[in-house]
Amino acid sequence: MATAEETGILLESGTNELELLEFVVGNQHYGINVAKIGELRPYEQPTLVPNAHEYIEGIFMPRDTIITVVDLSKALSVPLHPDNGSDMFIITGFNKIEVAFHVQEVLGINRISWQDINKPDNTINRQGKGVATGITKIDGRIIIVLDFEKIMTEINPETGLKISEVEAMEGRQRSDHTILLAEDSPLLLEMLKKCLIKAGYTHLIPTENGLEAWTRLDRMMNDGATIGKDISMVITDIEMPQMDGHHLTKRIKNDERTCDIPVVIFSSLISDEMKRKGERLGADAQLSKPEIGSLIGAIDELLQPKKES
Repeated sequence: MATAEETGILLESGTNELELLEFVVGNQHYGINVAKIGELRPYEQPTLVPNAHEYIEGIFMPRDTIITVVDLSKALSVPLHPDNGSDMFIITGFNKIEVAFHVQEVLGINRISWQDINKPDNTINRQGKGVATGITKIDGRIIIVLDFEKIMTEINPETGLKISEVEAMEGRQRSDHTILLAEDSPLLLEMLKKCLIKAGYTHLIPTENGLEAWTRLDRMMNDGATIGKDISMVITDIEMPQMDGHHLTKRIKNDERTCDIPVVIFSSLISDEMKRKGERLGADAQLSKPEIGSLIGAIDELLQPKKES
């Protein structure tokens, strides 16, 4: 099967658009950002692994690499139809791990704007326990955009943020710098806040997507905020409803009021291609989401000169 790059679906930087692969589990339609997909393959029976997590169906080796298979029907509590003639593996590459998600059917790719993806309300993602990051409607079909990182974090918490990297930082000197955070996953936003606070960065402005972050930043600048004093840095995810992190970075760097604010992209989607996009947009640093220790190091490096000036 073709890879994402081979099908030519990588987008220009900062357009606030994404390619959404639509697939079916049970009778429900779901979506995944094509940027997370390395390959699509027909389903094959995996080899069972004793004492594995309940979501793990087994492993298989399409090449010389062992790939874990996650049964999405179990992760979503959705029963599969017994006929698996059209079942597929969506092989993903994010957070520096390769995983095959078993789905019932792959329907195709839709190019849409992040503005057309709505954030689920609290009735769906109660107390951050849901696995939907967004909901959209295409040709009358409701498509739920899944939080694959959260599913993987439930299987192994260290795939989300390597909190163990931050434990030794507790007790560091407190910083006066204010950091604005843009992260749509409630779970990861709370984890990120806890890690930053342990590292001494206690002045945080949390927001749930790029649009909310830009609205907050725009209002601050209109109210006379000073860079370095009132706002020192923006840390943003890439995938977010309403406005993604690339478009947020573009907004910040193209506005003379905010262009000097350091922007750090902290995402599960950091690849060579994504890094090139971020560089073109002016991102000051880009790190993969598990590497919370490296993120703290990047923050220290970007903000240290301002401490000494």
